[in-house]
Amino acid sequence: MDTQETPNGNDPAQDGPSGSPTETDNTGHLPVLPAPVIELLDPQPGQVLLDCTAGRGGHGALLIPRLGPGGRYIGLDMDPGNVAYSRDRLAPIAKEAGVGMEIMHANFRDARGVLGTLGIDAVDGVLADLGFASNQVDDPARGLAFSEDGPLDMRLDTGATVTAERLVNTLPEGELADLIYEYGEERLSRRIARKIVEQRQREPITTTSGLAELVRRAYPRPTRPKGSKKSRGRGKRIDPATRTFMALRIAVNDELGALDGLLAELPGLVNPGGRAAIISFHSLEDRRVKRAFASLGQDAGFTVLTRKPVTAGDDEAQQNPRSRSAKLRGIQRLA
Repeated sequence: MDTQETPNGNDPAQDGPSGSPTETDNTGHLPVLPAPVIELLDPQPGQVLLDCTAGRGGHGALLIPRLGPGGRYIGLDMDPGNVAYSRDRLAPIAKEAGVGMEIMHANFRDARGVLGTLGIDAVDGVLADLGFASNQVDDPARGLAFSEDGPLDMRLDTGATVTAERLVNTLPEGELADLIYEYGEERLSRRIARKIVEQRQREPITTTSGLAELVRRAYPRPTRPKGSKKSRGRGKRIDPATRTFMALRIAVNDELGALDGLLAELPGLVNPGGRAAIISFHSLEDRRVKRAFASLGQDAGFTVLTRKPVTAGDDEAQQNPRSRSAKLRGIQRLA
C-alpha cells in the first residue's frame, strides 16, 4: 500500500509494506521503535511486564529475554488470531529465558481485571503499541484499508458485533457526519455523509472500494493555476478516503475509549519504580497520552521520561514505513 498521510501523521491502516519476509521474520509485522522501547522500559530479571498489545509478538520477543530468569510476561490482544500466533512464537523464548508467560484475548481497557484474575496487583512495566499488526492491515478481508477490495468490516476483534458496514448503513446522517469529523478530522464530513446516505438509499454500501470511491466523489477535483507545471511528488495529496476510513475504524473498535480506560487505570497498574510506554500513531491518540502523562507527573507521583515524543530515525523509517508516524512517550512511578 502507498503511504497515506493523515492530517496529523501517517495512518498505519494505509501505510506501505512493512518490509520483506526476511525483515519481518515471517511474523507479518515489524515492531516499531524497538530499541527506544527497550531503553525506556528498561526491563530487568525477575520483573513483571504487561504488554497491552501483544500483536505478532515483535516487542515481546525482545522484552522477554530481559525478564529472565524469574520474570513474568503478560500479553493482551483483541485479535484471537494474533493471540494464538504470539503464544506459539513466544513460548519457546519464554521457556529458554526462564520467564512465565500468559497471553490472553482481551482489550487493554480491561487490564486491571485481567491482572486480578492472574493474582497480580501491579506490574513493573506497561507497554501499549496502538498501531496494527501488518497482517491485519494487509488482509483485504479485514476491511482496514482500501488498496484492495474487501468487506466493509474493520473489526480488530472478529467476535465483536459492530462493523463499519453497519455504521455506514444505519447511522443517521448527522451522527455519521459528526463521527467522520471528530475521529477523522475531515472538513468535508457533512458532504461525505450526505453522499453515503444518498447511496445507501439506493443500495447498501458493503465494500471498501465502494465506500472509498464514494468518498472520493464527494471531493472537488483539484485544480492547478493556468500555466503551472505538474508537481513531481512534492505536496502529494493523500487519498480523500483516508480520513473517513480512519474515523470508521476508530469508531468500530472504540479505540479512543479503550485508550482513555487504560490511561485512567495506569496509576494502579504500575509498581513504585515501574515504567509505562505508549506508542501512538495519530494526534487524537498522542494528545490523550501527552495530557494524561503530564497530569500524572503533576499530581500522582510519576515523572515523565520523555519531554518530547521519541520518533523513528531515518534508517528505521526506510526499513519500516509504518514507523514514520509512531510517537513513543514514557512515564515512571516514583519509588
